[in-house]
Amino acid sequence: MKTFSAKPAEVDKKWVMIDADGLVVGRLATIVAMRLRGKHKPTFTPHVDDGDNVIVINAAKAVLTGRKVEQKIYYKHTGFIGGIKERTAKSILAGRFPERIVEKAIERMLPRGPLGRRQLGNLRVYPHAEHPHAAQQPEQLDIAAMNRKNKRTA
Repeated sequence: MKTFSAKPAEVDKKWVMIDADGLVVGRLATIVAMRLRGKHKPTFTPHVDDGDNVIVINAAKAVLTGRKVEQKIYYKHTGFIGGIKERTAKSILAGRFPERIVEKAIERMLPRGPLGRRQLGNLRVYPHAEHPHAAQQPEQLDIAAMNRKNKRTA
């Protein structure tokens, strides 16, 4: 028996929608990253973008466990000497783009390089419930029902 290797023309991409309301950010990110890479499919090929298109809604309502809201720090560098900047998760969630917490968590779970950037292009994250992808008829994926630890109630 020969090993199956998918070709880009043979890939069947689906649209999946995930409601992140009350979901734990890290657990959500691992499932979304797996879907973007295509590792949930039996036809997974490491060098081909055979993952699904993923829509995440209510990303601003995703939660961090423990004291990560106050203690987790996101760093960025301006490119100048001594230009390191830091922000806490609390300031990002209270800011203009709270969905970036979810985006960064997913981005950092994907491989670096051209393939990872292409797979990240299949991700759409929205802070609220409305999204412009109704024409694609995405199927709903209930992550909260997969494991009781995926959803934070209190």
